[in-house]
Amino acid sequence: MKETTQAVVLLSGGLDSYTAAGMAQSQGYACYALTVAYGQRHTREIECARNLARTLGVSEHKVVELDLRSFGGSALTDEMAVPKRGEVAAGIPITYVPARNTILLSLALGWAEVLGAFDICMGVNAVDYSGYPDCRPEFIRAFESLANLATKAGVERQGKFKIHTPLIHLRKSEIITKGIELGLDYSLTHSCYDPDEQGRACGRCDSCVLRKMGFEEARVKDPIEYVA
Repeated sequence: MKETTQAVVLLSGGLDSYTAAGMAQSQGYACYALTVAYGQRHTREIECARNLARTLGVSEHKVVELDLRSFGGSALTDEMAVPKRGEVAAGIPITYVPARNTILLSLALGWAEVLGAFDICMGVNAVDYSGYPDCRPEFIRAFESLANLATKAGVERQGKFKIHTPLIHLRKSEIITKGIELGLDYSLTHSCYDPDEQGRACGRCDSCVLRKMGFEEARVKDPIEYVA
């Protein structure tokens, strides 16, 4: 692979997407970072995404606004309370945002086609995660097939779209270890679904629990501040 190969990377501001972006850069991709402000309650992650894009030195960073609050249906885009059990619940939680990754990948695909890029990278994980259906390998394979059927570039065989998910089979601790090996600064990331007014992580939502567990298993101190 040539160092000039372009890749669109979905960058949320969280630990996983940051690591996936760092891995893509280490493999020689010129990264074009895409962040989507979809009306999520934890808007701090958008600020973090901007900082991460600057730190990584990506080729370009776009923040696209798309208000999914008009649909609701999730504790992240509606007036429901974010569950704070202090443990990860079984089943699909109410923090699942309907069709979110389908929407995010569609936007990334559109930009990739404009750029003439055929590589899209995202930090989904199907091991230590909240059970979201759009984080599974089956979904990624299906979307990749769709991408090559639904685009001018795919139909005209200008190239073949590939969805890269380098973290999908890794435990959270393995992701953290990989990022540290790459020299990533996790103090710049944000994972919490319901931070306080100062932007501090709650420490008890599913995302916080998974993050804390990952750092504990990796035997590394988590550099962010928690309320609890």
